[in-house]
Amino acid sequence: MLEDLAIGDVVRMRKPHPCGGYEWVVVRLGADIGLECLTCGRRVMLERRALKHRMKKLVHKAEDEPAAEPPETKL
Repeated sequence: MLEDLAIGDVVRMRKPHPCGGYEWVVVRLGADIGLECLTCGRRVMLERRALKHRMKKLVHKAEDEPAAEPPETKL
């Protein structure tokens, strides 16, 4: 499940953060995964193994960035 994580994905954890929030957004990928709490904004780093154990489900998949459109020209 962690293989398909992308920056901007929202995940729900099994236990709440001390602020009461369950949902986190992925802000960094690598050997460790960077997460930011959507309730209080706190950032944490978790090992992939720890995240796999603590994560309940993927709530929202990040949208792909739309292709850049050429700037409009005024005639």
